[in-house]
Amino acid sequence: MTELERGGTAGFPVHLDRGAEAPLTVQLAAALREAIDAATLRPGETVPATRELARRLGVARGVVVVAYEQLVAEGYLVATHGQGTRVNPALELVEPSSATRAAVPGASAPEPVAVPAALTPGQPITDTVVSPSWRTAWRSAAGRVDVAPPALGDPALRHEISEHLRRMRGTARAASDVLVTAGTRDGLGLLLAALGGGRGRELVVGVEDPGLPSLRGVVQAHGARIVALPTDAEGLDTARLPSGMLDAVIVTPSHQYPLGGSLPLPRRRELLAWARRTGVVVIEDDFDSELRYTGSALPTLAALDDPAQGSVVLLGTFSRTLAPSLAAGYLLAPAGLRARIEPLRRELGGPVSGVVQAALADYLASGELRRHTARMLRRYAARRDAVSDRLAAARGVRVRPMDGGLHTVIEFTSADGPAREAAVLAAAHAAGLGVQGLAGYWQQRDRTPGLAGLVLGVGGPDDAEFDRALVRLRGILDG
Repeated sequence: MTELERGGTAGFPVHLDRGAEAPLTVQLAAALREAIDAATLRPGETVPATRELARRLGVARGVVVVAYEQLVAEGYLVATHGQGTRVNPALELVEPSSATRAAVPGASAPEPVAVPAALTPGQPITDTVVSPSWRTAWRSAAGRVDVAPPALGDPALRHEISEHLRRMRGTARAASDVLVTAGTRDGLGLLLAALGGGRGRELVVGVEDPGLPSLRGVVQAHGARIVALPTDAEGLDTARLPSGMLDAVIVTPSHQYPLGGSLPLPRRRELLAWARRTGVVVIEDDFDSELRYTGSALPTLAALDDPAQGSVVLLGTFSRTLAPSLAAGYLLAPAGLRARIEPLRRELGGPVSGVVQAALADYLASGELRRHTARMLRRYAARRDAVSDRLAAARGVRVRPMDGGLHTVIEFTSADGPAREAAVLAAAHAAGLGVQGLAGYWQQRDRTPGLAGLVLGVGGPDDAEFDRALVRLRGILDG
């Protein structure tokens, strides 16, 4: 068995059996023919020179010459003066059929790369992320591939995240309070695993209703039981919090998802007092709270918490302010809770590569994230205004006011709101717009009577495509 090489890369094995009845020329031609049919050798690729291949195979040069001539005659190879012998470029490269793939045990079709539609909620605008500061950060990080960060995160990145929280979110905490995560869901999963260990019973987690379905999915994936908690125009209704049944509660105090309320200070204090009294862990999801169009971003709930014996664990991500593909975020926890989280993270290992962490640390240190966020706020505000301009006058529609974030909500005002939501959502999905129905955000199906509508993202691929999508949606609403 000899390995045939081509184009400086490893090729395919050629087996010539000198004891076989078939001549060596026939065996070599058959091996080359099979490699071309299987696309191991592809149209236009050069095959080795006859003298070189004869030397590798340990045969006379004439054996290779005759095999090549046979394949040229059959149309498998072409010989061009000055270019050597290559696989015929006119041959079509035929992929294995789906039936063939299905017959192979364990084979599956490759999962297509999903491109978010123009009005998909939660998608940031990414066309201006790559800047000189971004390129510099990644070039510098690429030279540090031999440095493995600690499981809790690169110390430089933990420091920069603590500075980011101080400047952008009014939260002054030490770098030691920060753990690097692969995003909000990773941080939530780590925390739930740490809270559930050793309890010997089912973990019970309260979630805002309505709330983000993806976080409910993480809770369910960890075997915890979900309890729906009522909300109103200001967010979580702290006057209706239960006692004696919850281990943790997930809240979005700065920008309730999806309805947009901001938890006022009296409710924040009431929530913290309730958590201290009951021993419940408050999980603050801060997914897009930096993106506030009016005034400064609100301080986090964690900013009011005790850094040693507090109850609040803050989850953040850079997927909303930068790009989802970055898959990096953070968890901020007081010392008492970190004592339960850190051993598990050390055991599992860090989920974010050292190169990504080093690049993100340099990028944050440059101050470019703050400048990028300021630029993006103007664009998101313009997108929000475009939603009002295009849809506010549509039949039976109210555009709910939003002070920030990556989405907006339109509410159906007619008595048949739920039925209209289903019909409009079906038409919008058929048009590939990416909008979501409000019904999917409720844990309990007996939601607020008459509250029905759509959740629209204000990110999307580009401004022109975003506007075209709004025009198509307006046509559906008026239809």
